[in-house]
Amino acid sequence: MTNKKLIIVLLGIILVASFLRFYKLSHNPPSLTWDEVAWGYNAYSLGIDGRDEFGRFLPLDYIESFGDFKPPMYAYLDILPVKIFGLNEFAVRFPSAFFGILTVVMTYFLVRRLFHPRGVPQAGRQTSQPRLTAAQHHLGGAETLALFSAFFLAISPWHINLSRAAFEANVATFFIVLGFFLFLHAISSRGVASFPPRRWNSIDTSGVSLVVATISFALSMYTFNTARIVTPLIVLVLAIGFRHQLLRMKKRVAVAFLTGIILVVPLFQFLITPQAQLRFHEVNIFSDIGVIERTNQEMENDNNAWWSKIIHNRRFAYSVEYLKHYFDNLNPSFLFIKGDGNPKFSTQDVGSLYLWDFPFFVLGILFLFRQRIAHWWIVPAWMIIAIIPAATARETPHALRIEAALPTFQIFTAYGVFTFISAVSKIPPSLKLWRAGKHLKFFIVFFVFSLLFLNFTYYLDGYYAHYPREYSGEWQYGYKDVISYVKSVEGQYDKVYFTESLGRPYIYFLFYTQYDPKKFRQEALVERETFGFVHVNGFDKYRFVRDVKSNAGSSERVLYVDTPANAPESAQILKNFYLLNGEKTLAAYTL
Repeated sequence: MTNKKLIIVLLGIILVASFLRFYKLSHNPPSLTWDEVAWGYNAYSLGIDGRDEFGRFLPLDYIESFGDFKPPMYAYLDILPVKIFGLNEFAVRFPSAFFGILTVVMTYFLVRRLFHPRGVPQAGRQTSQPRLTAAQHHLGGAETLALFSAFFLAISPWHINLSRAAFEANVATFFIVLGFFLFLHAISSRGVASFPPRRWNSIDTSGVSLVVATISFALSMYTFNTARIVTPLIVLVLAIGFRHQLLRMKKRVAVAFLTGIILVVPLFQFLITPQAQLRFHEVNIFSDIGVIERTNQEMENDNNAWWSKIIHNRRFAYSVEYLKHYFDNLNPSFLFIKGDGNPKFSTQDVGSLYLWDFPFFVLGILFLFRQRIAHWWIVPAWMIIAIIPAATARETPHALRIEAALPTFQIFTAYGVFTFISAVSKIPPSLKLWRAGKHLKFFIVFFVFSLLFLNFTYYLDGYYAHYPREYSGEWQYGYKDVISYVKSVEGQYDKVYFTESLGRPYIYFLFYTQYDPKKFRQEALVERETFGFVHVNGFDKYRFVRDVKSNAGSSERVLYVDTPANAPESAQILKNFYLLNGEKTLAAYTL
């Protein structure tokens, strides 16, 4: 493939990825979750006075949100979009969509670097360059494989879903992919043809690339909690796999290592605090007392025999539980049929991957392990590592927590398609299975990709035509309309009591009213629990309560907002609010 054709195809893939991530971004998903709203408001606050929602100045270790201590990177990346586009849905989701597109682009360059026969010196002591088969040369080799990988990521339902909402995991994935590419570039013996142009190949950029790779990996750890485990393991595996090359560039490695240490010191200082461990203790399987109770009961059933204490040891039981949760993330139903059980991460009728991907995914794994081209081992190692931290969670499978595994799934699928087309290309022209025998190769490939098009079309129809209506409640739909109404009539009331039954209403009021962060910090009625959870019970004339009815009967003029089922019979309903499926979600009333 000529450079001109290559650029045209790559630009086409980027345009497809951009359209799929930005089209109707403000309206689908149908509303912002409380985490998205928190990102937006914290970015808004940081952009005003450099302080987060609760007044911490330029926080580097965490941003506190609902008692969760989130890595701060997404909020910083969202400052500029909020400044440019305003405090709205598009601005909040812009970083995720934008970095999702960049991940598609970097996937092309990374895969090209991974599988190009001259791209990277072989790991270890081996100095001979790996060769591609004749069929692979015929198809354009690494370029074709890289284009397939980027294309499959561009149309991936998994990656599209997570790129269209403010999921910090999606940004962390970009930093990991970029870190991989820059690391491989740093240890390259020479550049790859075309990218960059030959006249640049004489310039030694390995030291800079290694430092920037370190920075990129570090940024992933400041973006999403899972990356704090995945990224160090990835760096360790790369260091071991390319130890001989790294030993030949000691000074550059030392500079990169020192850079990494400086960058992660604030992070590690936070990780040893109780706040950092709060979220882990809340969701991990090792804090599940039920496992210990079950093993104790099993030992008691065996009259506490010595052998029973061995086979029913709680450590063994937790290990089994961990493995079960690990392989849940590779469940075929999750991957190819229904996707994640949480509607925020899946349309529920299309898998994280397409059903079409299944045979090529399996084929890609088999042939990649068989042919072992260039640095093939990085792909399975990456996938295995990326699932490790997610398997400690009680809720599995989980598309968000294992997103760091992307684009390995797409690379395997691309390799399977690559192998399939290689096999089809070997069909003799003289083979005539029907009248159009000379066009057999074309018809086979056309038929296979037509099935992908149908699968892709089915996903898009579900995502845009059915998904918003069916799952608007999962996205806290209704808050925007309710708050707009409350703002229009609040001058008539002394207090507004708002239900917490839909979760975190205070942050929606801050967001949709663009409330002054400085004023909020002065007025906020904040309640902090022993274990670190934080509740904002009110500010200004707004009060956020679990039970609205218990606050009825005040002599003040009060507007109540609650779920219709909880409104008392004596309530005078002023306005009902509905989900997109027509179901009532909230009601504003007086007594």
